[in-house]
Amino acid sequence: MNIEEFRTYCISKKGVTESFPFDEHTLVFKVMGKMFALTGLERIPAQVNLKCDPERSASLREEYDAIIYGAFHMSKLHWNTIEIEDKLSIDLLLELIDHSYDLVVAKLTKKLKEELKNL
Repeated sequence: MNIEEFRTYCISKKGVTESFPFDEHTLVFKVMGKMFALTGLERIPAQVNLKCDPERSASLREEYDAIIYGAFHMSKLHWNTIEIEDKLSIDLLLELIDHSYDLVVAKLTKKLKEELKNL
């Protein structure tokens, strides 16, 4: 999967917006205003940061050493950096994007969950 395919998948999800809140190179995806994914557009190889359940993060890092690791400048307990081009199956990557999105949605306020449901 390349960055454009990653972007297309992320923005296809309900309630998602994209922006550059940090600089002109770091694309951030938010669901109802809460970040669930980001990527540096100039990174080679292409990398994305995704939220992940802490126990699952540890097992993914062990299984995919040098492809999935603790996210730089973010809580390494809850965020992973994933190298996405030609190293990880698309099915797993899509599932990890969904997992990140779902974790953030689960923590939304009742009001925001209702707004998301009604979109």
